[in-house]
Amino acid sequence: MTSPDDLEARLLALGDSLDVPAPPPAEVARAVRARLESLPAPDRALAPPPPSGPSSRRPGDLPRTPVRRAWRRLGPGVRLRRRMIVSAVAVLVALFLGGTPVGRAAVVEILRFAGVELRIGDPGPPSSGMPAPLPGERRVTLEQARGQVAFPIFVPAELGDPREVRVSDGGRVVSLFWPGVRLDEYDGTLEVVFRKELGPPWPEEVYLGPSPAQWIPARHGLVYLPRGGGAAPVRPRSAGPALIWQSARTGLRLEGVDNLQRALRIARSTL
Repeated sequence: MTSPDDLEARLLALGDSLDVPAPPPAEVARAVRARLESLPAPDRALAPPPPSGPSSRRPGDLPRTPVRRAWRRLGPGVRLRRRMIVSAVAVLVALFLGGTPVGRAAVVEILRFAGVELRIGDPGPPSSGMPAPLPGERRVTLEQARGQVAFPIFVPAELGDPREVRVSDGGRVVSLFWPGVRLDEYDGTLEVVFRKELGPPWPEEVYLGPSPAQWIPARHGLVYLPRGGGAAPVRPRSAGPALIWQSARTGLRLEGVDNLQRALRIARSTL
């Protein structure tokens, strides 16, 4: 069980780690004040201070910092109230983290899967305008694409031959197109190719046979990260629901299919 001192130390460390450029919003301050004022008053007076001096310290005791000395001077009722206050502050800190831009940035989780970085917890700014093409994007035939890339290209039998094929960034990405549907393929073992910025609803882990996949059920921000990381990322665009999975060396990102079961059928037909 976590001791009050440990909990307090963790909360203090959390406060030190937050780089908040301005005071919290007024509604957060009011909520903190109201929550603390609602706590029950202590039912005991302060206990007398413990004896001091070298003889009062047992072997193995930690040095009595001001916080520890103050804690030990409190009677049981006051210590209970203080634990309640610390717990309330922990809850309010969690609410603050989830309810402000600074807080959301502090709790973003990053998952890298099949050549895609998923930034979970921050949907990013809304995109505007027409989506920008990938670097060096050009139309080719499927046969030409297979001769220009170093990874296998998969065509889902569920969709048939693509209407259009494009190769981008010197053979780094192949994109297959059907009406309303896009399938990006790339080497998913070398480096991150795309970044997705996701808010709720959160991604869901699903399976293609024994292999995991990630289902993103809602629209989200999508950024292409050029080869080598030297060039600036391509302007973010809004992407539709997507399924991400890995087949051998190839990472695949299926976009434009709103139904998970249909997306899984399409993905399984490439295996």
